[in-house]
Amino acid sequence: MLVEGMIGALISAIGFAMMLDTPKKYLPHVGLVGIIGGAIYLLSVQMSLGNVAASFLSAFSVSLVSQILARVVKTPVTIFLIAGIFPTVPGAGMYRIVHYVIAGDNSMASYYFFETLKVAGVIALGIFFADAIFRIFTKKKSIFQRRELT
Repeated sequence: MLVEGMIGALISAIGFAMMLDTPKKYLPHVGLVGIIGGAIYLLSVQMSLGNVAASFLSAFSVSLVSQILARVVKTPVTIFLIAGIFPTVPGAGMYRIVHYVIAGDNSMASYYFFETLKVAGVIALGIFFADAIFRIFTKKKSIFQRRELT
């Protein structure tokens, strides 16, 4: 199941990147980011961490890898981050909300609404934390480099 999920994450990340007109030379990098995010999500779910925690860890890792790749290939982080985070987005939860609203089952609709809201929130937090940590470490590095110059 893990390998199939990673392949699915690869295909969806690259497919979404192509829809966004990402330059073709970056598609392998986007695929790598998608695989890493998908693998961490699936491993977290298999370890019984839950959907919310798995989404946080996946978003955090995707953001961190995107930051690193952006520096390595000298391109904006969003090239990798937006397409790489796509497999983690709770599309099934949004579908279930609409399904249960149409079916008239308000309790299930509200359950999936709050689950989807939690997942979306932790995805944003994962991206924020990874960005903040990356900025802290790069800022400290530049401070030490300035001290060496003086």
